Amino acid sequence: MAALNPSPMLIVLLVMALVFGFLNGLHDSANIVAAVISSRALGPRAALLLTAVAEFAGPFLFGVAVAKTVGADLIHPSAIQTSVVIAALAAAVLWDVFTWYIGMPTSSSHALVGGLLGAAILADGLHTVQLGGLGKILLALFISPPVGLLMGYMLMRFTMFAARNADPSVNKGFRRLQIITLVGLGLSHGTNDGQKTMAVITLGLVTAGVLPVFQVPVWVIAVSGLAIALGTAIGGW
Repeated sequence: MAALNPSPMLIVLLVMALVFGFLNGLHDSANIVAAVISSRALGPRAALLLTAVAEFAGPFLFGVAVAKTVGADLIHPSAIQTSVVIAALAAAVLWDVFTWYIGMPTSSSHALVGGLLGAAILADGLHTVQLGGLGKILLALFISPPVGLLMGYMLMRFTMFAARNADPSVNKGFRRLQIITLVGLGLSHGTNDGQKTMAVITLGLVTAGVLPVFQVPVWVIAVSGLAIALGTAIGGW
């Protein structure tokens, strides 16, 4: 790796990427902690702290494959310029702020993907899009809701069957189990959404010549995890 001597454009990119990561956590945190807090399985402070820790730990435990898909498999390397990444981040940040302000649920991840596609196509044409990477993202977008619906239905049926003869004290056990689901959601959110920030930072480092190839450094994983964890800790309130 070359010595880190960032240009003003790279500094802007790094700052905007961390703002995007923070807003990602801010935007999605309530989805993760609402059930645990409303059921009183955990208090707000404990729930937010546990979620933030899980989000930070996620990519360290499960790797950065998602970052590679977004950063290296979506847009052809020849089209990646610092200005393209900054434009994509600006679009995603503005969309996140707008939808957060009006209270509309949305996907920060797909906002960033759309921003990258739009900026790269405008800069270098449609041929810059790598269909394999785009196909992975579109597949996840379309199959996630029905798969979630099916899994939720099956798990609820199983739970109702398993607890069919239980007395009301079983609810105490269910409340404790929600803590496990909270950790799982935090890990998955940090592993998946946190890697979008890692992807754009690493893209910026590659375009600036700091990195010779797309490979996420440990410090990028750490600062990206901190950004989304901080957004969760603040936004969950």
